[in-house]
Amino acid sequence: MATLSPAAPVAVRPDWRLDIPEEKRRPIRVWLWSIAALTFGVMVVGGITRLTLSGLSIVSWDPLFGVIPPLSDAQWQATFEAYRQFPDYDWRTGMTLAEFKFIFFWEYLHRLLARLIGFAFLIPFVWFLARGYFNRALTGRALALFALGGMQGVMGWFMVMSGLVDRPSVSHYRLAAHLSLAFLIFGYALWLARDLRLTRARAVVDPGVHRMMLRGLALLGAVTSVQIVWGAFVAGLRAGKFYPTFPLMGGSLVPAELLRLDPFTRNFVENPVAVQWMHRVLGTLLLVVAVVFVARVLRSAADALSRRLGVIVLSLISVQYLLGVLTLVYLVPISLGVIHQGVALVIFGAWLWWLHHVRNLDVQGRAA
Repeated sequence: MATLSPAAPVAVRPDWRLDIPEEKRRPIRVWLWSIAALTFGVMVVGGITRLTLSGLSIVSWDPLFGVIPPLSDAQWQATFEAYRQFPDYDWRTGMTLAEFKFIFFWEYLHRLLARLIGFAFLIPFVWFLARGYFNRALTGRALALFALGGMQGVMGWFMVMSGLVDRPSVSHYRLAAHLSLAFLIFGYALWLARDLRLTRARAVVDPGVHRMMLRGLALLGAVTSVQIVWGAFVAGLRAGKFYPTFPLMGGSLVPAELLRLDPFTRNFVENPVAVQWMHRVLGTLLLVVAVVFVARVLRSAADALSRRLGVIVLSLISVQYLLGVLTLVYLVPISLGVIHQGVALVIFGAWLWWLHHVRNLDVQGRAA
């Protein structure tokens, strides 16, 4: 009878975090959380900038000296005159210098906070690196975060450029890319901070329950991500100003203008009515997916923290759905628009937290 040879041991990749003692991980976590918090603040100000139509008030990009605003009357007049050469000024009948200063303030604050994130990253990073707080793995991850920030700066100007040519509005595609990068920076900083907690969940879950939660979180994350992109399309096309009624659009669930562009696929990314309709459909789909998934988690043998996180995520999505309706029927007031965008970021962060927790759960039958 043939004998079975013992299975070869499975190689386990060493945990890169174990090289960093807790007294060094703690300040690094604070640093990463500060970057995530600053990113959240920049996105809130960015939402105000967009809703006040201030994003095209600064018509040049000077990453170094652009931090200094106009300081004298002559400088303000020169800055205003430069702005008047571009399409954004043409549709603002009789804009005064005082009105220009208002929109300039929001775009300037948005750019200033973005620069602040760069300094908030770079100065502590150099200090940590010089003091030996980083190992090779964490250095690579931190540099990836810095690269994302650099890409975001370039994308921000690339977006603004699209509104300085022949129309007073930015490309909604570039706006979606700009917003998506902001979510990615926020999420990556949060994920790294959670990684450095080194608190693996001690609860033991069944492999089937674990797979179910990972697949459900993947689906929830995918729908959330697509919904965020379509939210940017709605903002860029100002599609929220169409059909301020819910759930019907022009007396119907499917508006008459849904497919007015050729080919028909263009409607869902360029027709404001169809883009808003897609945002409604995706929002409803997200709520349904969340209800079904969280109900399944609550009925399963999932650990206690997963259950609590599920309830939190479902509650946030429900609140966001209501906020979306209110934002629409009140014709996108600045307050509701900004809160709606902020809650989207909180949902994304809560989903990431849940995903990170589930990925670090102990699974029955899996070697430690």
